[in-house]
Amino acid sequence: MVRLSVHRTNSHIYAQIIDETGSKVLASASSLEAEVRAELANGGNVAAAAVIGKRIAEKAKAAGIVNVAFDRSGFKYHGRMKALADAAREHGLVF
Repeated sequence: MVRLSVHRTNSHIYAQIIDETGSKVLASASSLEAEVRAELANGGNVAAAAVIGKRIAEKAKAAGIVNVAFDRSGFKYHGRMKALADAAREHGLVF
């Protein structure tokens, strides 16, 4: 099963959908993208995480991916992680 891997720093949040072998990134989104930076003043808050969740879900659906395993990379499931996961679920990803 492909996995949705999420990483966060104090300033930004990143999401990648990685294939089963872990060797290929199928889709990615981050708060560093030009479209997102124009939309948000701060890339490291809950609002930015929700936008990235929406973008990664849209990119995954465009690539034909619906079912993923959520990999929170050791971060606790609250705040930005929860906001990203909820937004991704709302926009069509299943995990």
